[in-house]
Amino acid sequence: MGRQGITAAVIVAAGRGLRAGGDVAKQWQVLGDRRVADHTIGAFRSAPDVDRIVLVLHPAELFRGADYPDTLAVAGGETRAASVRAGLEALESSDVARVLIHDVARPLVSQLIIADILDALDVAPGAAPALELTDALWRGTEGMVTGTQDREGLFRAQTPQGFWFDAILAAHRGHTGDAADDVEVARAAGLQVAMVPGQVRNLKLTRAADFARAEMLMGGGMDIRLGNGFDVHAFCPGNHVVLCGVRMPHDAGLKGHSDADVGMHAVTDAIYGALAMGDIGRYFPPSEAQWKGAESRIFLEHAAGLAARDGFRIANIDLTLICESPKIGPHATEMAERLAEITDLSTDRVSVKATTSEKLGFTGRGEGIAAMATAALVKP
Repeated sequence: MGRQGITAAVIVAAGRGLRAGGDVAKQWQVLGDRRVADHTIGAFRSAPDVDRIVLVLHPAELFRGADYPDTLAVAGGETRAASVRAGLEALESSDVARVLIHDVARPLVSQLIIADILDALDVAPGAAPALELTDALWRGTEGMVTGTQDREGLFRAQTPQGFWFDAILAAHRGHTGDAADDVEVARAAGLQVAMVPGQVRNLKLTRAADFARAEMLMGGGMDIRLGNGFDVHAFCPGNHVVLCGVRMPHDAGLKGHSDADVGMHAVTDAIYGALAMGDIGRYFPPSEAQWKGAESRIFLEHAAGLAARDGFRIANIDLTLICESPKIGPHATEMAERLAEITDLSTDRVSVKATTSEKLGFTGRGEGIAAMATAALVKP
């Protein structure tokens, strides 16, 4: 839909935001990979119908406006209403027709909300996003419930709140004292305000716990890695094999420079792979005599240690052993326990299972054992 006149966004960032903790106001704290204000301003920069941005800052922090050369930075007032008015007054002599007023502490505002508000302003002088209340409401004092409140017709207010510019500027000029938001100022001036659907992810950062919620909603606060490992060892003369640290009697051994623990090697390579750090051979080359006959738990401990060093925790391990013999099932639980112990996991996060190759290939001919593993790593 084509729009007449210029649309501006006034982003209110003049508060001190100290309830969130930290050494600086919440809008200057890091959320994910950028500061809160960076996310918020970026959302309005990306909005195709927003032509200008006014950033209202605390007078002592006007210098931060230099970080955003494409915005107009102005000093805010003692109250939120005063800060909004300062932002509006900065646009008074311009050709702005519509204005969106937004709290900087809502960094996850979506393009859909912005577009919905501007659409609503085609038919109403004001519009704001709202979420219908679905929880029961209580009244309380001193930690005790003192009554209930009917939630019928109640909504949670969000920003941005949009208005015809001349109307909301006049409303603020005529308003005395502070206000919870600009809808309160508009309604006090007799302006009608339409509601558009809000979004749960458009939360307001108030306390430290809200940052964790926002990062979960962003999906960018968590680094998830998957790695695959595959290994093969041939049978050789012997009377036992070692699989996942478990010694099992067998009519043959497994050929290898170390203890030839094909299962543990596959898991180790899966972790290295998730870290993009190569494979066992990079760290424990078979050309070095010191690793002759070495227990493979040394390799797995090294891989798990690299993951921990880089801030990752191993979320789960899935290992499949491929062979005709020996029988893996009776030992699978003990194998999982060994892997869990080395990687500091609970056993319900380690899967060890086996399959045959239906008599096909070298495993089907009983010439050796293959193993494939997947490991998931997570950095909060």
